[in-house]
Amino acid sequence: MIYATESIRIQNVNKLFSTPAGPIAALQNITLSIGEGEFFCIVGPSGCGKTTLLRILAGLDKSSSGNVSITAGDCGRPVNSMVFQEQSIFPWMTVENNVEYGLRMRGVAKKIRREIARHYIGMIGLSQFANAYPAQLSGGMKQRVSVARAFANDPEILLMDEPFGALDEQNRILLQQELLRIWEGSGKTTVFITHSIDEALCLGDRVMVMSAHPGTVKTIIDIDLPRPRDIATIRTLGRYNELYQQIWLALREEVRGRK
Repeated sequence: MIYATESIRIQNVNKLFSTPAGPIAALQNITLSIGEGEFFCIVGPSGCGKTTLLRILAGLDKSSSGNVSITAGDCGRPVNSMVFQEQSIFPWMTVENNVEYGLRMRGVAKKIRREIARHYIGMIGLSQFANAYPAQLSGGMKQRVSVARAFANDPEILLMDEPFGALDEQNRILLQQELLRIWEGSGKTTVFITHSIDEALCLGDRVMVMSAHPGTVKTIIDIDLPRPRDIATIRTLGRYNELYQQIWLALREEVRGRK
């Protein structure tokens, strides 16, 4: 898959962690490019460095060597927003205040940020809960707020670390479909970590399979499934099953290799 414009370039990135027993390599020679507007998924066995790579992209951690460059088109926008697996919204703020938080930190006028927040709250189907507090929401609703907050801040790239991993199957499907709908309307470059091959296939343009520790790029697979995607329909396609097997065969070797 070829993209006209490159959004993220990762060149020979390595990450070492110091331990009493000596340095441990978490990432080894990671090199790849992610196109502007691409939905790029990453799968790999536990401990392969997926989250470490995402944290480096977010600027929350530094690589030991190598380079990461992000093409920023608008200097007035944040480079990235990150959605974590853990619920990360502020418990003392209402849904509306949580969603507009990033805009408020950037000094956006109250009227404008309120309009933006209400727009995304409506998109995630929580308009009637705009004045509710997180304690009054279910786990799935809290993750909807996290997604809305990330999009409302209008970042160059969206980074998502297993945001639906802790949800039940029904809520996961609903949120996957909501994410697709919002992403298709925004065209944001998105890097999405998941342990689920199914989730990667339903969401991604490409899927990178990482090797077991230390994490390397084992293979990158184009997901040539039609868009826009309906989660239920996409799973019935023969091509879906072919791609699932292709990813699983690459991943199975790494999972077995860890034992």
